[in-house]
Amino acid sequence: MAHRSSTGPVLRLKLVTLLFALSSELLLLGAGLKLQDNGYDGLLVAINPQVPENLNLITNIKEMITEASFYLFNATKRRVFFRNIQILIPTTWTARNYSKVKQEAYEKANVIVTEQSGEHGDDPYTLQHRGCGEEGKYIHFTPNFLLNDELAAGYGSRGRVFVHEWAYLRWGVFDEYNYDKPFYINGQNEIQVTRCSSDITGVFVCEKGLCPHKDCIISKLFREGCTFIYNSTQNATGSIMFMQSLSSVVEFCNVSTHNHEAPNLQNRMCSLRSTWDVIADSSDISHSLPIHGVELPPPPTFSLLQAGDKVICLVIDVSRKMAEADRLLRLQQAAELYLMQVVEIHTFVGIVTFDSKGAIRTQLRQISSDSDRRLLVSYLPTTVSPEEEMNACAGVKRGFEVVEKRNGRADGSVVVLVSCGTDEHIDDCLPTVTSSGSTIHSIALGSSAARKLEELSHLTGGLKFFIPDNSNCDKMTEAFSRISSGTGDIFQQSLQLASVCETVLPQHQLTNSVTVDRTVGNDTVFLVMWQTSGPPEIVLSDPSGRKYNTSDFVTNLAFRTASLRVAGTAKHGRWTYTLNNTHHSPQALKVTVASRASSLAISPASVEAFVERDSTRFPQPVIIYASVRTGLHPVLNAAVVATVEPEAGDPIMLQLLDNGAGADVVKDDGIYSRYFFSFAVSGRYSLTVHVHHSPGRSTRAHSAPGSHAMYVPGYIANDNIQMNAPKKAGRRDMKEQWGFSRVSSGGSFSVLGVPAGPHPDMFPPCKITDLDAVKVEEDVILSWTAPGKDYDQGQATSYEIRMSKSLQRIRDDFNNAILVNTSELNPQQAGTREIFTFSPKMVTNELEHKPDGQMEENHIVYVAMRAMDQNSLKSAVSNIALVSLSVSPKSAPTFHRDDLILKGVLVASGLIAVICLVVVVAHCTSKRKKGQLKKDNGTKLL
Repeated sequence: MAHRSSTGPVLRLKLVTLLFALSSELLLLGAGLKLQDNGYDGLLVAINPQVPENLNLITNIKEMITEASFYLFNATKRRVFFRNIQILIPTTWTARNYSKVKQEAYEKANVIVTEQSGEHGDDPYTLQHRGCGEEGKYIHFTPNFLLNDELAAGYGSRGRVFVHEWAYLRWGVFDEYNYDKPFYINGQNEIQVTRCSSDITGVFVCEKGLCPHKDCIISKLFREGCTFIYNSTQNATGSIMFMQSLSSVVEFCNVSTHNHEAPNLQNRMCSLRSTWDVIADSSDISHSLPIHGVELPPPPTFSLLQAGDKVICLVIDVSRKMAEADRLLRLQQAAELYLMQVVEIHTFVGIVTFDSKGAIRTQLRQISSDSDRRLLVSYLPTTVSPEEEMNACAGVKRGFEVVEKRNGRADGSVVVLVSCGTDEHIDDCLPTVTSSGSTIHSIALGSSAARKLEELSHLTGGLKFFIPDNSNCDKMTEAFSRISSGTGDIFQQSLQLASVCETVLPQHQLTNSVTVDRTVGNDTVFLVMWQTSGPPEIVLSDPSGRKYNTSDFVTNLAFRTASLRVAGTAKHGRWTYTLNNTHHSPQALKVTVASRASSLAISPASVEAFVERDSTRFPQPVIIYASVRTGLHPVLNAAVVATVEPEAGDPIMLQLLDNGAGADVVKDDGIYSRYFFSFAVSGRYSLTVHVHHSPGRSTRAHSAPGSHAMYVPGYIANDNIQMNAPKKAGRRDMKEQWGFSRVSSGGSFSVLGVPAGPHPDMFPPCKITDLDAVKVEEDVILSWTAPGKDYDQGQATSYEIRMSKSLQRIRDDFNNAILVNTSELNPQQAGTREIFTFSPKMVTNELEHKPDGQMEENHIVYVAMRAMDQNSLKSAVSNIALVSLSVSPKSAPTFHRDDLILKGVLVASGLIAVICLVVVVAHCTSKRKKGQLKKDNGTKLL
């Protein structure tokens, strides 16, 4: 909604210093990466199984990180370097004299090597889903980038590129360039380039060839089709986050070289702070003293790892408490799905049970057919023990005995541990578990399950799940479905398309549908579950109208399941089903649908749900994420709903958004996010995410999201223009005819300190992170996404907008900056795009004093804001927007092309984008402006 300020007095508040704070301690990145004695140990690089075997990849990865280590050491002023690196070789490559993996897995890698990621082609990039100073998910390189030496002309050496991406990943800094806004007007009313530092030089040329300067300069600006070519020899030493490809660039922008006026993501996300300022605040740098002397650190050492046979052991609690709340039945149903569908072909599986002692139900059996799967299902426990005491360590040790039968060690194996009771013995096996080389995924059933169970998962890099007892429709099948092989081969993984559960009255029906989209269809199974007596009446119809009835399903009366495996590739389109409850009492009926990729030609859509941290203390919120993608391409316009179940109380449903506001850092990156703070009780919470994408909507973005390394179009060397080869583009977006749906468990998280009774409001509006300012005629138009009353939900009560001609004032002393009258500005519902217009005429008449007493007109105004709720809780101050208030920029020098040397980078296509934005916004506000008198604007601001 658009608003305009009215004339009114200006308020001044007492001085309160606002410090932009970053976490002083970053989380460990990945499963085993640590910084010790200035060196990084445990950095994991994983090659995707779909990458063809090429040993030169390994050689070039080693050379890249070795070069990066020395470059990073100098760039961080002798503070950090890479010491020990692990390279995970896919099992699709020939087995050589590689070491065997322990707990390393593709999904835990800090760096992945896989194919192109869309329109950006071979651009290296880092997936960043969190804010300034926060770690990202992974760095991505294509095989072609690592093998094709010609790309170094556009990106720079691979080692330098690695450091550029490492800064994104480890320290949470952002781009210092901007493809959408390649130029701007600075405080001296000059056309400048979006860059850091401002000392980089070059010449303007036409993109399609040489041209005289008059073809570039039009009306003191630049014609579309002109570009800026850099001098290959520079004096500028920064910045690595702008153009690491220049040989002179050896450091990050710091407080003295940072270009805080540039409209780049670093300035927006980090409140105009330099990259080195952010990096220096990280625990890596602040806790590491420089190494004295002049010697370089030793080069990194590399370990080559390859997984062996896939080995899994189910370790299942059968103590007396498993009889409560139908826990054993629910386990049987979920474990049947896991064994019949989720576990990949050729996997070795064993089963162990435990109460106070462990017992082996079956040694390892390899899955080669459906009959092997059914045999394993027959070994699942069918009764519980009369013993109430349980000892998970006894079960885990028996599990290790089973998996060690394959290769003599537990290295690389997976243990799925299911337990429901208190356990006083878990500490007894922590050393054994830590040194085992096995990964333990834990599933806790009910609120009485031992909390130290999760410690076993934490120590081994496993997943942890919590299944509450307070619902007939639990999420245990979703938990088992999340436990994949960890190889990174999405084409072999089972994907959960749907999971629907309802309590159905006698002689009533559960009717629904599921879409089998074109990316899946192989090995498709429909699993029906019920609670009492015989199966419900089942009618399943495929897209062609063919019907499957109860008699077509394979029924397991003991586990109360009925399954149908579709032969060949399931028909693409909408499948409908009806379950009729023929029992004389209400019961929960559940349908789960799973499938695999239909072909290797296109990656299937998938969802990964996770939380920012797995433990928090009230009132600190939890940020829930869901990454929705096809391969590496983000999926846009999806309906993503998180279901959160506490230990006690009803489930809470929360829609996740990809709008670049609130908890969501980047719009349209395929990572949907939201704050969660509706804490019912202290304890564990279970997370499940459902994704639905409607037919015909734009599905896939043009490229993978993330922070991309810049590809330089060319250089000036010895007064000659040397253009690089055009960058290869990847695939464009697509539309899915039938839409798709996916389900995924996000594991569990814990919340401590939740008050037992009613408590006062402790949740402020969230920080505004997308404030933008543009000048239209004599006015400034601000736009931003409305926050909520509580973080990104509800509706705030008021806004406080302030402005200053001093960056230091607006950033460090917000309360004493000039207050903008917002009396007619009423906040809208969270997520609404807000527009507000005001006149800065008074501040434009101010003059800045130079130290020598001279006067210099300053054309830049800085604007920031915050929101307030009805209880006077205030958000953090927003990102700082800046706007040039000059009427037109100073003329650019009209030299001949060979003499047209400017400091910076200027791409004129960005001018068109800015002009279009100004026209659109001006049109949106013109009617409102026409109806208001041009009163003395000086009374609006002080």
